[in-house]
Amino acid sequence: MKKIAIQGIQGSNHHIVAKKYYGKDITINECLSFDILSNSLLCSTSDEAVMAIENTIAGSIIPNYALIDKNNLHISGEYYLPIHHHLMALPGQKIEDIKEVCSHPMALLQCKEFFKKYPSIKLVEDVDTSAVAKTISEEKLQGVAAIAPKIAAEIFNLEIIEDEIQTIKNNETRFVVLQTEKPENGVENINKASLRFELDHKRGSLATVLNVMSDCKLNLTKIQSLPIIETPWKYAFFIDVTFNTYEDYKKAKAILEIMANNLKVLGEYKNGRA
Repeated sequence: MKKIAIQGIQGSNHHIVAKKYYGKDITINECLSFDILSNSLLCSTSDEAVMAIENTIAGSIIPNYALIDKNNLHISGEYYLPIHHHLMALPGQKIEDIKEVCSHPMALLQCKEFFKKYPSIKLVEDVDTSAVAKTISEEKLQGVAAIAPKIAAEIFNLEIIEDEIQTIKNNETRFVVLQTEKPENGVENINKASLRFELDHKRGSLATVLNVMSDCKLNLTKIQSLPIIETPWKYAFFIDVTFNTYEDYKKAKAILEIMANNLKVLGEYKNGRA
């Protein structure tokens, strides 16, 4: 069985993605932070990992780009998960009984509009959605609720007080699958790539690169800049591109190796939206 690292515990969105991506024949390594998740790969206590990288509401999880780059991790796949937030507590309680709601900061952000109707409820940030549900269950906390996926209520015997409390109903998070070794996905299965590069700080340098991608029939689906800590005011660019043929991508990559500085292929894999 493969050992898959997830951020958080069983019942979290990372756990859901691991189950959907790999199936049942895996064991889960619960990590309370993305740093611990990365280290579990580097120390070989996990074979692969699932990591959230961006959300349709909150945007990019920028520190995770840095972790992938710094630790030379490889992206072998991706998964898009629709996000459903549910308010849950010990059985027998109503929304009027709840004094405090604890969850991950992103979950609280994504449910902000719902809680405007309940100004007396205190919102408290915690490390993980499902971990709060587990604590409520184990410590029998009355008047405290968690925001978590429905599976957490099933695992920890909680009752869902309010369903689907997220502000935007078509909210999705993109997760990447990581490993330390370069994956062998096979050219016939590759139609997406994640790249990292640097450019000289001069007019038109980024525009020129974007034109090359367009000329080579690549579709730019993501671009994210990140400061290069060792060099003030210089940035690295992280991009995702999709393409119909690997040859088009191969041609663009060859040109980028000449035009850009320190080009790094973070991953070549199958588009999770295809």
